[in-house]
Amino acid sequence: MNKENKNRFVPILLALCVIAGILIGTFYANHFSGNRLSIINTGSSKLNYLLQIIDNSYVDTVNMNDIVEEAMPQILSELDPHSSYISAKDAEESVEELRGSFSGIGVRFTVQHDTVHIMNIIKGGPSEKVGLLAGDRIIAADGKSLVGMENQDIMKLLRGEKDSKVSLTVIRYGQKKPMNFTVVRGDVPVESVDAYFMLDKTTGYIAIQSFGENTYAEMLVALAEMNIQGMKNLIVDLRGNRGGYMQTAIQMVNEFLPANQLVVYTEGRKSPREEYRTDGRGSFQQLPIIVLVDEGSASASEIFAGAIQDNDRGTVIGRRTFGKGLVQQPIEFKDGSIVRLTVARYYTPSGRCIQKPYEKGKGEEYENDLIMRYERGEFFSADSVRQSGPEYKTRIGRTVYGGGGIMPDIFIPEDTTLYTSYYKEALYSMLIGQFALNFTEDNRQKLNTLKTLEEMESWLSKQNILEQFASFANEHGLRRRNLMLRRSAPLFERSLYATIMYDAWDQQMRIQYLCKDDPAVKKAHELLLAGESVPTKE
Repeated sequence: MNKENKNRFVPILLALCVIAGILIGTFYANHFSGNRLSIINTGSSKLNYLLQIIDNSYVDTVNMNDIVEEAMPQILSELDPHSSYISAKDAEESVEELRGSFSGIGVRFTVQHDTVHIMNIIKGGPSEKVGLLAGDRIIAADGKSLVGMENQDIMKLLRGEKDSKVSLTVIRYGQKKPMNFTVVRGDVPVESVDAYFMLDKTTGYIAIQSFGENTYAEMLVALAEMNIQGMKNLIVDLRGNRGGYMQTAIQMVNEFLPANQLVVYTEGRKSPREEYRTDGRGSFQQLPIIVLVDEGSASASEIFAGAIQDNDRGTVIGRRTFGKGLVQQPIEFKDGSIVRLTVARYYTPSGRCIQKPYEKGKGEEYENDLIMRYERGEFFSADSVRQSGPEYKTRIGRTVYGGGGIMPDIFIPEDTTLYTSYYKEALYSMLIGQFALNFTEDNRQKLNTLKTLEEMESWLSKQNILEQFASFANEHGLRRRNLMLRRSAPLFERSLYATIMYDAWDQQMRIQYLCKDDPAVKKAHELLLAGESVPTKE
């Protein structure tokens, strides 16, 4: 056969080979695949193919974006308790709390009886400039009624782009007609230092609610001001602090530790060990310090407390912390949504993993961990705390335990000796908050004349607050119980006074009042005055 004839049969042979391949492939697919989809057997390929099948073949019209949005959180929840998906519409709000500011009208409000009540006007903010006052009730924004609206929807209407305007309709106590204000939205600071003040001539106190972008700078301002007032000792209150940025916690710890001390290290399957050490430039390396924690202290606050404890720099007082030690890396999609994927774990200087144990498929059990701790008595007795983790050694050789969270050096139980079912019901029904707000609005003119904590406490003690509250609660569905009222009287008084102080003034005054009989603060103060803030090896 000549060369020309050979070339003529090549296309025919190729066609026959392709047909044979298709027939053989079909035979094996039908007999051995169990009618499974003939795609590469990997999870990502199967998922993509499933979405294609739904889009192409499902009986009804399907919004594929909605399916993906709903599937993403479910997929991530199978990994660990803290990997999460945040939709584009929620992404901005999720990081706002940790940022230094947001754009809004500059008020703190609460919703009572379906109405927006302004609790505090943020100093220097847009609302203060136009004359809005604490106690004003906002009933409409840009002509849209706010009555009966949910908190999140109210915030969306009050917040907006910087320099944009919003028209507010306000009812003010003593005014017969509604008042109108046009507020130009501006930067509203997000403060993460709740309070700082001197407990006495030498002991400073600072309460930090989160670790945000500006927390380190806020702390330095607070320490500088207290230093001028003669601060020789310091209590750092991290109770209820849910954490925030790791780098902020490292910066803050750096102020108190000498050079080259390990603060924290992270490590994961694809993330090699990375250590974070002090640079020796901290201004308060010799300042006696005590850290307060509880079951609400998590993440960055556990990094701070763990670094102080493991380096034997100061004493940690309170109850075992939450145990959140997973490092989330934010990954942003083009639409603005964010995946926070766990890529490593936090470890304290001694080697303890901060993260408490979790099991896949037991998310509800993980979420209810604090309830379980409470029920087995961990909040009331150190002996009830399960120290199941391995032993580790601090810098001077003290024993600390792993297994999740930071166990304090000195345990402070939750005091429930004066608790009654009547008090609990009053607290959880929000009646204490409702009464305090009504009382504050009715007496705001007088409250504005009180300038010190002592003046406020003295005046409130003469107002028969407890009797007024019992009558108010009875009118709002909580039956009066005189025996329980008398037994829980100190708790009622403490809660009512503190809430009124917050409504009339601010968080600083509320915390300053509560610190007066706080067992953890008292113990810390006692140790500092005795010169025993630094732990010693037993």
